[in-house]
Amino acid sequence: MTRRDRRRLLLASAALLLPLAVRARPAERVHRVVYLTLYRPRERNRYTDHLLDALRELGYVEGRNLAFDYRHADGRVERLPELAHAIVRDKPDVIVTGVNAFTRLAQQATRTIPIVMVVGTDVIREGFVTSLARPGGNITGLAWEAGRGVYTKRIEFLREVLPDLRRVALLWDQGQDAAVFRQVFEEDATAAGLQVIRLEMEKEEADLEPHFSRAVREGAQALATGGGTRLFRQHKRVVELAAKYRLPDTHYDSIFVDAGGLMSYAPSLAGLFRRSATYVDKILRGADPGTLPVEQPTQFDLVINLRTARALGLSIPESLLLRANRVIE
Repeated sequence: MTRRDRRRLLLASAALLLPLAVRARPAERVHRVVYLTLYRPRERNRYTDHLLDALRELGYVEGRNLAFDYRHADGRVERLPELAHAIVRDKPDVIVTGVNAFTRLAQQATRTIPIVMVVGTDVIREGFVTSLARPGGNITGLAWEAGRGVYTKRIEFLREVLPDLRRVALLWDQGQDAAVFRQVFEEDATAAGLQVIRLEMEKEEADLEPHFSRAVREGAQALATGGGTRLFRQHKRVVELAAKYRLPDTHYDSIFVDAGGLMSYAPSLAGLFRRSATYVDKILRGADPGTLPVEQPTQFDLVINLRTARALGLSIPESLLLRANRVIE
């Protein structure tokens, strides 16, 4: 047998053995992560996309070693408890939740499966954790415990644009986790000498326009939003009505400003979702959620829409523009 023949034989043997070697390689473990929410996403959910992008950077790829399940109740609140229990019966590795309502449902369904909350509020009083430094149970993650500073700043920035501001309308979602935001905003506004006109959104299907017309009738000079999932989903309608009734508006998320609102000052939701991936990663690597300290946001973004300011005939002080993290021209 010539050298060339031996080489051909070796190559042929290797080709035959390669599929066996591939089949013999142990399969990579698939980690199962579930995101619990109320609504079916109308389009790609940009916040869970941030979570998935961050997980990908940490080495978790859908279809290879990650199964990410977006579980929703199709907007039907009454379906949420059973949905939470169904998720638990499927025994995922981690459950990710957004606001308190979903964290509470997950907690009621399981005390063993790790839960990573992304936007917790007043988490000790709610009974999710025993302390921020050492949660102690199966829940950890991030808390929107921004303190009074964020609300004080929102009022402060609004008054820089409207020095004669005396009455502000506060639109908040009565059925969601916005009560804490409402209470703190009202207390801070009162301390600043402002009268608050409370506009309570009771359900998503309700027409928001009567709230705006009432606010104007009662002398509102500006609008603030106070949080809530249903309100978040109607952000485009909110800013449309603010423009129609010529109410300068300040918001708890920049999505409102991107849609045409005047300004926002808040922790970055995108940043919180990205940061939550580190908790998922640590838990998948074996960390006990009860020992992972709950983080609070330390950076806040001021976003200003100059197009909206011009449409309202407002002049934004240069000192405020210099402090903005982003200005929409």
